[in-house]
Amino acid sequence: MYSTMLPFIMILSLVPWTEARSIPAIQTNLSPVNPSASKEARELLENLVELSGKGMISGQHDYLEEPDEFNNELKNSTGQYAVLHGYELGAINNQSKKTIARQRQAVVDSAIDWYKNGGIVAMTFHQSLPGSSPDWSHVSMSLDQGKFNAYVTPGTPQYKSLIADLDEAASYLGQLRDAGVPVIWRPYHEMNGGWFWWGKKSNFKALWNIMYDRFVNTHQLDNLLWAWNPNAPNEWSDPYLPYYPGTDKVDILAADIYNNDYNQIYYDSLLELADGKPIGIGESGELPDPELMANKQKKWVYMMTWGKMLTENNSTQKIKSFMDDNYTMTREDRVRALEIEVNTNVFSRNSLKGEYFNNANLTGKPALSRNDNKIDFNWRGGSPVSVIGKDSFSVRWKGKIKPQYSEKYTFSASSDDGVRVWVGGKLLIDSWKKQSGVTREGSITLTAGTLYDIKVEYFENHGDASIRLRWESPNQKETVIPQSALFFPQ
Repeated sequence: MYSTMLPFIMILSLVPWTEARSIPAIQTNLSPVNPSASKEARELLENLVELSGKGMISGQHDYLEEPDEFNNELKNSTGQYAVLHGYELGAINNQSKKTIARQRQAVVDSAIDWYKNGGIVAMTFHQSLPGSSPDWSHVSMSLDQGKFNAYVTPGTPQYKSLIADLDEAASYLGQLRDAGVPVIWRPYHEMNGGWFWWGKKSNFKALWNIMYDRFVNTHQLDNLLWAWNPNAPNEWSDPYLPYYPGTDKVDILAADIYNNDYNQIYYDSLLELADGKPIGIGESGELPDPELMANKQKKWVYMMTWGKMLTENNSTQKIKSFMDDNYTMTREDRVRALEIEVNTNVFSRNSLKGEYFNNANLTGKPALSRNDNKIDFNWRGGSPVSVIGKDSFSVRWKGKIKPQYSEKYTFSASSDDGVRVWVGGKLLIDSWKKQSGVTREGSITLTAGTLYDIKVEYFENHGDASIRLRWESPNQKETVIPQSALFFPQ
């Protein structure tokens, strides 16, 4: 895991990615449209602006059901990962609510891991018509203007269904926010075509604004960069401008281009509309020609191949040539350019101090002290590290915790074996005994933005060993307490 990520360096336009030199990043004047955007989101936008005209970030999309399938296929066939990993939050196979929740959680978990390992995260949302079953026929469908109007009219049953869908999606994006992961968020894409229920609507901007307001002002999803992503304006889709929400609601502009139709006018007209904002190829079936990009369309800062089209529409040789080209940036190139240091013991301000003892009662001198980014461990029948025995050991974590909301929080600890949890000096969980897979809970009212002392003690007796610390509140979906909410003890 990459524990320290420095600001992205600028790479000279004539220097291949593989020979990138570290020089100071230039501060741009472009800020995210959300005034409260997170530090990570601001840095990512700066990165994209700095890279524009210097090369193309490689990208690969994966589906909700298998969030790493084609990204891994790309790695297996070329030896290199793409930088940008495209994920999906929309459910289109009529899955049960339980299955959708499990699949979306797998997407979140993969995205966190991807970012920690030097990648960029993008999210697509093939949203079914609100209130309908999660089926492709309720995404790719025609909806007349009058019926669409009901969904963007506050107070209607249709509007309430829309808000419920948005709130559910926001809960997963909120986990990424809490983990410090910036996201290129590309909802309601290809809106200038008529094949989705939100497409070719005279008041499309109203739908965009509802989502923007809900995510930014209600859910505080400050980790999002808002990517407006029409289809290339060809014989099936309209020009860009009528559907553009405006410069105050869009961070990135992208176009979906299929059938190898990299027409110069698609690029020129989007670049003009962007007026300095970064532009990308949001989806493509056929990999673009790096030579064409470098000579005539060099402001495309990223591209993303759509799912299975990676291998269906491109030969193995073409894929390898694209990833090997000096104009194409791979994840391996980005890791080198970011100057990321791989060292799990590097001090992180967002972490807890963990003290590990070779006995079950936390006595004597710790055999190991280290920084732990969260408490979510399953050692099974093994031990945390080689210097600790696999049975009869104990751990004490200490630090600070900062809630996002002013309300009552419930902490839950699942452990095998004993566990104790203090927050703000109050003992919330006291289950110091041999037990297997038991979850204990305790609650406390916290104030947003306030740092509270947190201490967790754990012991393993014999056999399997595991501990996981979670929290939830009326506005906080139940989740493992993220690194972003934890702070090293002062």
